[in-house]
Amino acid sequence: MKALIQRVSGARVEVAGEVVGAIDRGLLALVAVEPQDDPASVAKLLHKLLNYRIFGDADGKMNLSLGDVGGGLLLISQFTLAADTRNGLRPSFSTAAPPALGAALFELLVEQARLKHAPVACGCFGADMQVHLVNDGPVTFLLEV
Repeated sequence: MKALIQRVSGARVEVAGEVVGAIDRGLLALVAVEPQDDPASVAKLLHKLLNYRIFGDADGKMNLSLGDVGGGLLLISQFTLAADTRNGLRPSFSTAAPPALGAALFELLVEQARLKHAPVACGCFGADMQVHLVNDGPVTFLLEV
């Protein structure tokens, strides 16, 4: 699994003009599922999402996690993040999980996240979504498990 995470001061996702998920300060995670991923991958990624230290402490150093600051987590499925872009001028999606596996593992990630953290919001798997965010920093990392 991969997640492109962005520290945000606020973010929301819309489907057909309707807001389906929103957070204030926290993390926006664009999540890609790959064919080899399984529930253990979900657990590893969730651990990183909740514990990765990218929020500033009293000295302005990145020492605090999402849980430490009580921030929101907005999860967005994004199969294009799994694309193979090494060759040519068109992405190949052979490295992305089939839709059924992607949906199942993304939903597991959302369920597990909601059991361990609040607030958690999400987009709609497979939908055409518009994501709005204010990247704080900017701070952006690619997490791979």
